[in-house]
Amino acid sequence: MKEVIKTHKLSKMYGKDNALSDINITVRQGDIYGLVGDNGAGKTTLLRILTGQSYATSGSFQLFSKSSNKQLSRARRRTGVIIEAPSFYPKLTVEQNMEYYRIQRGIPGKDRIDKVLKEVDLLNAKKKKFADMSLGMKQRLGLALTMITEPELLLLDEPINGLDPSGIIEIRNLLLRLNKENNITILISSHILPELSNIATCYGFLDKGRLVEELSIGELEEKSKSFLEIKVTNAKKLSALLEERLGYRDYKVLPGEIIQLFDHNSVPEKISELAVTNGIGLIGLQEKSVDLENYYMSLIGADKNV
Repeated sequence: MKEVIKTHKLSKMYGKDNALSDINITVRQGDIYGLVGDNGAGKTTLLRILTGQSYATSGSFQLFSKSSNKQLSRARRRTGVIIEAPSFYPKLTVEQNMEYYRIQRGIPGKDRIDKVLKEVDLLNAKKKKFADMSLGMKQRLGLALTMITEPELLLLDEPINGLDPSGIIEIRNLLLRLNKENNITILISSHILPELSNIATCYGFLDKGRLVEELSIGELEEKSKSFLEIKVTNAKKLSALLEERLGYRDYKVLPGEIIQLFDHNSVPEKISELAVTNGIGLIGLQEKSVDLENYYMSLIGADKNV
């Protein structure tokens, strides 16, 4: 599959601070790439570099396999961007705002406005003033503005931030439809991980300006398999017994006397009996599964505080 975005050791410094350090990501045609990270992880900085709003201190990147300044300028015409909320005139209607930007950007064909408004389910609201719109509608209008140039790639920075549940669902369904029906590749950053897991096909995990891991949804599902969480009074002793007596080797010992056992053949009753007969206090034993949020927290070392 064609590479739409590819970065190579992309770095950005502000004074002595590393906002990005040696970032290598690959976004392929048709992907919905979820850029995961806390506020300040470097997500917005990366998007600003890709869109030309900022410049890398070192490293390089390609858009649609183009890398020179002149080529990147042309490649960006194939890209729709929302990094900050677009500025719309509050007293103008949806249609009037879109017409203003259509003329400003030299886009021919007034009928293009109705087409993109229909794509974001705002055609019936085109006479509504911007000031009277809900936040979800305003976000969809922002997406309509990115769509007016018929982009092949969308770069979206926290597009669901601040939305209520219904607004989040609207944006989710819209992005899925644009990806599937229009074959638009999407790079979306977010710290709302449960929602991101509903749409992304691959992920890049950022922490303090570094790419911790990049993986596909299939790889994430494999790594996020279900497990038994065992809390005892002596995790070190029980983990040794799990290997010696029951042959379980796929496990992880966490702080707080917790063992995560990933062996699919594990039998909770045998583990309970093993702990009790060897004088180990069994505090809790339950089956869990790792969702995107838990996986990310574990990946950046948040479980050190458990």
